[in-house]
Amino acid sequence: MAEKEVVETSEAEIAVHWQEEDYVYPSPEFIAQAWMTDKSIYDQFSLENFPNCYKKYADLLDWDEYWHTILDTGDAPCWKWFVGGKLNASYNCIDRHLAKNKNKTAIHFVPEPFEDKYEHITYQELYVRVNEFAALLRDFAGLKAGDRVTLHMPMVPELPITMLACARLGVIHSQVFGGFSGTACADRIVDSQSRILITMDSYYRSGSLLDHKQNADVALKNAEKNGQKVDKVLVWQRYPGKASSPTEMVSGRDYFVNEVLKDYYGKRVDPVSMPAEAPLFLMYTSGTTGKPKGCQHSIGGYLSYVTATSKYVQDIHPEDVYWCMADIGWITGHSYIVYGPLSLGASTVVYEGVPTFPDAGRPWKIAQDLDVNIFHTAPTAIRALRKIGPDEPAKYTYNFKHMTTVGEPIEPEVWKWYHKVVGKGQAIIVDTWWQTETGGFLCSTLPAITPMKPGSAGPGLPGIHPIIYDEEGKEVKKGSSKAGNICIQNPWPGAFQTIWGDRQRFVDTYYARYCKDPNSKRWQDWPYLTGDAAVEAPDGYYRILGRIDDVINVSGHRLGTKEIESAALTVNEVAEAAVVPVAHEIKGIEPDLYISLKPGFDASAELAQKISNTICDEIGKIAKPRTVWIVTDMPKTRSGKIMRRVLGAISNKKDVGDVTTLANPEIVTQIQEMVRN
Repeated sequence: MAEKEVVETSEAEIAVHWQEEDYVYPSPEFIAQAWMTDKSIYDQFSLENFPNCYKKYADLLDWDEYWHTILDTGDAPCWKWFVGGKLNASYNCIDRHLAKNKNKTAIHFVPEPFEDKYEHITYQELYVRVNEFAALLRDFAGLKAGDRVTLHMPMVPELPITMLACARLGVIHSQVFGGFSGTACADRIVDSQSRILITMDSYYRSGSLLDHKQNADVALKNAEKNGQKVDKVLVWQRYPGKASSPTEMVSGRDYFVNEVLKDYYGKRVDPVSMPAEAPLFLMYTSGTTGKPKGCQHSIGGYLSYVTATSKYVQDIHPEDVYWCMADIGWITGHSYIVYGPLSLGASTVVYEGVPTFPDAGRPWKIAQDLDVNIFHTAPTAIRALRKIGPDEPAKYTYNFKHMTTVGEPIEPEVWKWYHKVVGKGQAIIVDTWWQTETGGFLCSTLPAITPMKPGSAGPGLPGIHPIIYDEEGKEVKKGSSKAGNICIQNPWPGAFQTIWGDRQRFVDTYYARYCKDPNSKRWQDWPYLTGDAAVEAPDGYYRILGRIDDVINVSGHRLGTKEIESAALTVNEVAEAAVVPVAHEIKGIEPDLYISLKPGFDASAELAQKISNTICDEIGKIAKPRTVWIVTDMPKTRSGKIMRRVLGAISNKKDVGDVTTLANPEIVTQIQEMVRN
């Protein structure tokens, strides 16, 4: 029987054992104030009305010249949106708000140190600072439309100012996450052929003022070794007029921005009118093999998509104070800290440091101080806050009307804590699923129309039409409890245009697998492969199971790692869970489970057994972990993601590789000793 089951289960299909959760409905008060309450929106954005439905999104922007073709498929699958149109992203995010809202706060900056005051930058001040810096970039750095510039900056207001100054000139910016090394920065300089690097001398992280300037020296040395010479390094100072980095400036190459900026006081730069399909920025995402992929995002399509999804999915109104706790170095920060909220004329929060400094009450203190009413973060952060400060939110007076989760699937137990404790049982949650490549949200509930379901991303957004295929390209029947490869049937304006300088890699990675005709110019023949595994419930809601390769095949049963982790998190003592595959000579693979506990609980053999039993009860004995390792902490990236690759190497007694860039590299040695003994 088991042998027959293995044969009949295609490689893409995973048996999904967890139960669907009950719906949670929005309050009448929320529905009454929401932007989007028209249930016919799904019909308006049906495939029959595609692509013309997206005119509604484009019309949220100000155009210098209106477009003549909504979607050009002539170079499939490199889609071109709003062809013939011209606009400027900086104008749409700043200038158009000045007539009525120049005194409104655009950016609330919260420094990490308690003793530093909050900074509140109005739309008028943002206009002045962006113009002056744009003049410097044009006249001092010699940048013009189409040039690429690499940014390696932390979470400070100078980062969105720099991005918007580039956008004003039509210069393509490539921001590298501030926590990345100089070597990682060099790779992106070389690939984008940037000749200007913009950085900062230092920034705060977990209470320490870090020397960031040293990364620029490493980046330039490595970039030159690989054939790309950088002419100038523009260094913002964390405290203008004061050196905060011990790393020396290189004469004739490195310039403090605030010193050069004095020459551009009062300068105004007319926004350069750019074709809608011109690139706005490159966002590099790590490939599983080879060099990082530079996802190229357009001006018109991308900006229209993030503006519309900020408005309709996150329900951002001009009077709201909106805080997305992501880093601008990732796509979430580009789309939903900078371009989406500012295009809508909202007030967006930029927080410099880690959410748990000096304690887990910090986010709720900031929310109380600024009267934040829309909150946006990742399950990683939610799990961390639940682990070390489960009772902290109750100590602060704030009222969220709306909360977003993004970046990875959220387990139902964590969702329920987020809703009940952080949202005080009143806030709407949208559990969004999307990717660097997609520019904006793909699946989510619409907050005033479709009810929430813990652990489920919800249906495809209006205009997004997902489909789940098996390995052979056959559609997996919805409601069958079989998962497969989730794809999107149609293009959408937020999708990236190509991989910078590597069209073939773009086609091979994202479109070739399920393409019906490689010579076709019809969008219908080019489904987009997301690389994620998912299951569609009978109600059309999607549950994302993680990357296709985050699947463990135990004796022919394909189990999603997220499902096992979710089961572990139903145990009260458990704060975080990470599953990794371990080679087994009979079963092929079996799962190892790593657990960290909430404060006040101690590791014991009895607790490990309780967790193992819970997984067997929730999923079945097939999912029983080989070992439950209870660790003091998980190895994590600087952005807080658990490094399952490192745990997998430890369990399989393999080399863990370079762990120096982790937030807590010392934990790796501790776990290695535990597993070895």
